Amino acid sequence: MQSSEHDSSIGARAPDPQKAGLILDITTTDRWDLVLEQGFSWLLRGFALSIVVVLVWMSWVIFQQARPAIQQFGLKFLWSQDWDVPGLTFGALPYIYGTLVTSAIALILAIPVGIAVALVSSENFLPLWLRSPLGFLVELIAAIPSVIVGLWGIFVLIPFLQPLQQGLYRYLNWLPLFGTEPYGPGMLPAGVILGIMVLPTIAAISRDVLLAVPGELRSASMSLGATRWETIFKLLLPAGASGILGAVMLGLGRALGETMAVTMVIGNSPQISASLLDLGYTIPAVLANEFAEALDNLHIGALMYLALILFAITLLVNIIAVLLVRLMGQQGGISTRVEPTINTGADQPQRLLP
Repeated sequence: MQSSEHDSSIGARAPDPQKAGLILDITTTDRWDLVLEQGFSWLLRGFALSIVVVLVWMSWVIFQQARPAIQQFGLKFLWSQDWDVPGLTFGALPYIYGTLVTSAIALILAIPVGIAVALVSSENFLPLWLRSPLGFLVELIAAIPSVIVGLWGIFVLIPFLQPLQQGLYRYLNWLPLFGTEPYGPGMLPAGVILGIMVLPTIAAISRDVLLAVPGELRSASMSLGATRWETIFKLLLPAGASGILGAVMLGLGRALGETMAVTMVIGNSPQISASLLDLGYTIPAVLANEFAEALDNLHIGALMYLALILFAITLLVNIIAVLLVRLMGQQGGISTRVEPTINTGADQPQRLLP
């Protein structure tokens, strides 16, 4: 009885935690802080919406300027090959063809080199004091103005590639890809120039993606007996596939829109040829060459129609890139299974995993 009275007296003397301020409600905020937080959120939403507004506005302006050519030629503008300024007859197919072919050449050259540079600069193939300067030098290419790259292409790259082009024509002229005698400028030098210009984008982003792969995965793979190359091809590259794909698509967007460097080395001849040694023309190049001298409304409309097509191609490439990256991300980074082996001294290695 005395014990119960003692407990009740202690409970009566115990302070209320809420009244004593011992309980802190972290969900409550000051009214001014709440206003600032909501205002900042709406500001960010406004910035995001402004990007969409600017995109729609640009599309509308280009469409308005291209309307005379759209009304005159319609969809046949896309597959017509005529470009006669005095006769006011225009077609986009040679320029679309040149843009896509040179961009494809650029990706064929830049993707393996870019991934190789990313691997060399992210793995321990080279000493650390050499890896960092190598990655920096590759990224430094992106800082060179395209006009300077174009001049380098005229005075260095084209003379360097001329013997190679002559050899391709002499020994492989039975192939349509090398069926015309090279002039010097052409789609092949333009593709090489583009490959050099998109290389920093692919290499830098791929390097960051590979560095983001946890080091424990490398250690686990090699501790189970996998070789370095098995770890790279079965673990690292599949794990970073979505990021590398994004880097490639960014490089493709850069290649599609590059203007001055390509204009200076492609030859600027509106024709469709299966030979990579022949002259060509791209949409950005014709816009740069003719827009300042265009006087007739139909000529200006045709150029803006080309700009609208380039805009649509670039937008389509970015949409496809986003969808592919999301798809690969949902499927998981590592899509293939590592099956390391260990050498037991026999002729055939024994697998550690069933």
